[in-house]
Amino acid sequence: MPTESISFKKTGYFSSLICDYLEESSTLQPFYNNFPKLENFKKQIEEKQESFSLVARNKLVESLKKQYKNIAASEFTSKNIELLEKENTFTITTGHQLNIFTGPLYFLYKIVSTINLASQLKEAYPDYNFVPIYWMATEDHDFEEINYFNFKGKKVRWNRPSSGAVGELSTEGLNEVFELFSKDLGVSKQADFLRNLFSEAYLKHQNLADATKFLTNALFSKYGLVIIDGNDTALKQLLVPYIKDELLNNTSYKSVTESIEKINNLTNQSYNIQVNPREINLFYLSKNLRERIVFENGKYSVVDNDISWTKEEILNEVENFPEHFSPNVIMRPLYQEVILPNLCYIGGGGELAYWFELKHFFDEVKIPFPILLLRNSVLIQSGKQQKKLHNLNISVEDVFLKRDVLINKKVREISNIDIDFSLQKKYLKEQFAALYKLAEETDKSFIGAVKSQETKQLKGIENLEKRLLKAQKIKLQDQVLRMTDIQNELFPNQSLQERNTNFSQFYLEYGEQLIPQLIENLKPLKAEFIILTF
Repeated sequence: MPTESISFKKTGYFSSLICDYLEESSTLQPFYNNFPKLENFKKQIEEKQESFSLVARNKLVESLKKQYKNIAASEFTSKNIELLEKENTFTITTGHQLNIFTGPLYFLYKIVSTINLASQLKEAYPDYNFVPIYWMATEDHDFEEINYFNFKGKKVRWNRPSSGAVGELSTEGLNEVFELFSKDLGVSKQADFLRNLFSEAYLKHQNLADATKFLTNALFSKYGLVIIDGNDTALKQLLVPYIKDELLNNTSYKSVTESIEKINNLTNQSYNIQVNPREINLFYLSKNLRERIVFENGKYSVVDNDISWTKEEILNEVENFPEHFSPNVIMRPLYQEVILPNLCYIGGGGELAYWFELKHFFDEVKIPFPILLLRNSVLIQSGKQQKKLHNLNISVEDVFLKRDVLINKKVREISNIDIDFSLQKKYLKEQFAALYKLAEETDKSFIGAVKSQETKQLKGIENLEKRLLKAQKIKLQDQVLRMTDIQNELFPNQSLQERNTNFSQFYLEYGEQLIPQLIENLKPLKAEFIILTF
């Protein structure tokens, strides 16, 4: 299958923080541990091996077996769960929200990157085992972020009231979503598969966590993927010392605040801060409730609720009911690294940006900081679309340009007249340079007048250039329309395809070969944006 690639930086869709990280900028080195290179995993293995106990391994495997009690795991997945008991077994982890029907296409890319890296590491380090993990964000409570997916330009939405952790949400009402979605699928073998997958996942399971687990298992179990739900009493017991530390010492707040200050003070850099810590980065979790814990007036309490504790009472609550404490975005990565023998976290640019804020925090609590790897990104195109791009002479670099920039560039290229007035502008500036010199030698008060004239005449040339370009766009409107159409197909709503479109749209087209082709072609350590032609 034909593939091309482009650097993440050249796409124009990735932040300067991520681009600098991929280039191993020395500026960012204090904010991560080992860079994602194959040879660096040996050091990461040694660090994790020293800190991860056999007790934690046994508890992890025991919990996973319980979580898989009512799901048909493949032989590969079952073997991977068993392997986690062994001290030479490590995990590669990604995580995602419980978007209905997987949400955006990059859900697949995250998991495929994780599966492929585990496989690549096994080849490089045959004495160790590597298990791909998908962490379900079951404790999240932002329902508005997960209650829809985009299919053929339509938003398929699940409307219902919600409160508490999304994993515990009843799947009631998803039958109506299924009916609407089913009508748009049409009639084909692929459509029947999608209907069956949706109905088996969402109409035959009682809550969103179980539905998501079934769906993900159905798509990836054959590749040995292990799915984990962190909303688990036994696993939360491993977090108890860190929950207590958070409540008593505000360690994450102090450490992350210090890291943010250092990031903000980086010389000649301007990185956006992804998340800001609270003094206590924990929620209180119970049925239909997930609200922040705060410490005010000498007492711990739950925001917008009448639940409160003294110091002794909340420490007893942690000890006896750790499942009632839910980490937020700052604490969740620590929870993951405490309960998993993990080497690497694979995420999108936004995720990695907040992980960079956490390195000092991990150092403080003495937990190895994982390798951070940007997930694979993919643009899927058909052979027909590739041919259209070729006929329009649109290169890989061109297709990622913003629409106006692309159109202006291509109109200049195909126009039979020269619309680039750069030479004229250069000549004009040279003429004014002579006038500036003359003013300096005669009367300096004329410098302002010269500057005013220069600005006026340059603006005049630019206006002429814009008018000529606009006229050529009209003259070449057929080519402009074809360029606009093909870019709209590949970049819906002028954004990356992977951040917008649901996998079902591509499964309808490519069927059973979709995921195997992703498995075959995504190279997690290559660090390039892939264009995949089906």
